[in-house]
Amino acid sequence: MLRIRLQRIGRKNNPVYRLVISERAKDTQGRSLEILGKYDPVSTDKKLILEEDRIKYWIGNGAQPSNTVYNLLVKAGVIEDKKKKKSVAITKKRGAKLTDKKAKAEEDKKAKAEAKKQAEEEAKAKAAEEAAAAKAEKEAPAEVVEAPAEDAPKEEEKKAEAPVEETPKEEAKEAKE
Repeated sequence: MLRIRLQRIGRKNNPVYRLVISERAKDTQGRSLEILGKYDPVSTDKKLILEEDRIKYWIGNGAQPSNTVYNLLVKAGVIEDKKKKKSVAITKKRGAKLTDKKAKAEEDKKAKAEAKKQAEEEAKAKAAEEAAAAKAEKEAPAEVVEAPAEDAPKEEEKKAEAPVEETPKEEAKEAKE
């Protein structure tokens, strides 16, 4: 069975692929029947150069594209089918981890939304309390509380009556004289 698939060429950390047609059982790096195009996924515009007439010819003769090549051909418009194939297999263990991760992310998102909603409600309640306090303050009659005038002179008298302590330096000066 013939297969249209990618053959890696290019340097280390800079892959470039050829679209080739070869026997399914043969190695991808082995000899191919024909080169049908080139794909550069690293470039900014992800260059895809295809020989569409030859690809259609080989597909018409029974060649099957690999899932990745099929998706590239759908994207380029060579194949009319709009539905892409799944080209990467995910193990059950990895799938379970991904679903757990998604569920945890949704729970975190809900918790954050609830916390934000609660904070907003608290802010509204606090603003309402402040508004009520301000309104009550406006409506209440202004009371002037005067401090008694008698307290201030008493404190000054206490300070004047307190004995003045001499420092050791002053005592030394008096002793010398």
